Amino acid sequence: MAAPTFRAPKGTRDILPPESARRRALVDRFAAAAALSGFGELVSPIFEDLGVFQRIGEATDVVTKEMFDFFDKGDPPQHLALRPELTASVCRAFAEHRPVAPWKVWYEGPQFRYEQPQAGRYRQFTQVGVEVLGTDDPQADVDVIALAARFFESIGLGRVHLSINSLGDATCRPAYLDALTAHFHEHHDRLSAQSQVTLERNPLRVLDSKRPQDQEIIDAAPVMVDFLGADTGAHFDAVRAGLDSLGIGYDISPRLVRGLDYYTRTTFEFAADALESAQNAVGGGGRYDGLVEDLGGPPTPGIGFALGVDRILLACDAEEAFAPPRTAVSVFVVDVTGGGRALDVCERLRGVGIGADRSYGGRSMKAQMKVADRSGARFAVIIGEDEVAAGEVTLRDLRGDGGQRRVAADALVDEVRPPTPLSTIDEDT
Repeated sequence: MAAPTFRAPKGTRDILPPESARRRALVDRFAAAAALSGFGELVSPIFEDLGVFQRIGEATDVVTKEMFDFFDKGDPPQHLALRPELTASVCRAFAEHRPVAPWKVWYEGPQFRYEQPQAGRYRQFTQVGVEVLGTDDPQADVDVIALAARFFESIGLGRVHLSINSLGDATCRPAYLDALTAHFHEHHDRLSAQSQVTLERNPLRVLDSKRPQDQEIIDAAPVMVDFLGADTGAHFDAVRAGLDSLGIGYDISPRLVRGLDYYTRTTFEFAADALESAQNAVGGGGRYDGLVEDLGGPPTPGIGFALGVDRILLACDAEEAFAPPRTAVSVFVVDVTGGGRALDVCERLRGVGIGADRSYGGRSMKAQMKVADRSGARFAVIIGEDEVAAGEVTLRDLRGDGGQRRVAADALVDEVRPPTPLSTIDEDT
């Protein structure tokens, strides 16, 4: 009987080199940007108690339709879920460990949602993001938004635009919800069947509808910014003033509510105009001033964002930005004397921080040189019987003019070591 053929599960995929190196470079670039703004990395579990994510909002599709949940083997079994997002996990960690506030953390890692796969949208997907817990200062909102905006600029994306909104707070949102509910009930029979169901759970979610049948009604709905109280209005004004002072462009989008129920006051979203599909958001976030308390912690304001790595890389492709990094291998060793000398040379080069690779299986010179050309290495080091007898190696330039020369084997490290940039040399030396 033939062995079964297995494939990656629907909505997942294998990420192979060199694309995997490109993703790692993107995450590393984000980590460096976050560190410059005072964020430390938080690594949280991939799965949590189901209740952690139910605090996202019982009316959201993430909770009602999209979570991968399961029972463990305990007695009694615990109901767990693979994380569909990371903000709730960060807030759970804050409630559990009670770090000194303001707590500034960044994260990266896979999330899981059971939804229909699309371009740049998978059931297992990777996000990077930041959270600031313990301050309601609007300047924190500005810092967080600016970090995302500058990150997009740093990877060469020039066609990303920012939309912002305010969802008010517990003092002013009830009046808005009453007005919004009354509006949608007035036009109930004209709403799509899906929006009629959503209306009974959470009228704000109706604003998320992209169905053509709903658009005219949504366009005529009241907007939250008209209901902001003095404090929430001042907070939103301060966020806008901060963005203006930094030269960060934005649009005020009164229909922007994001997809999760915990947001209050500032909400924002980044969209990549280079992506032609309707799903062109590459990240977003907002303020969530009650989530930590819902997870058993003290009342703690928070602000953060998450950026989708898959969608960002699609935008980079569309703008021809952020190419895969060059291979880390600088030297490829071609050994036609049996392979033992290639082992020694590679180990010596790697020991001083020079990337080196080799071929296996005692292949011919021609076959090994083909592998060397494909490796991306700058140099090929050729070892034959003549070189061994002379205590030398042949050094061939694979990326320049293709010239080659003999060098002493003992001098190889100095010959292939990259030059030290002048900016790294101590001025006193």
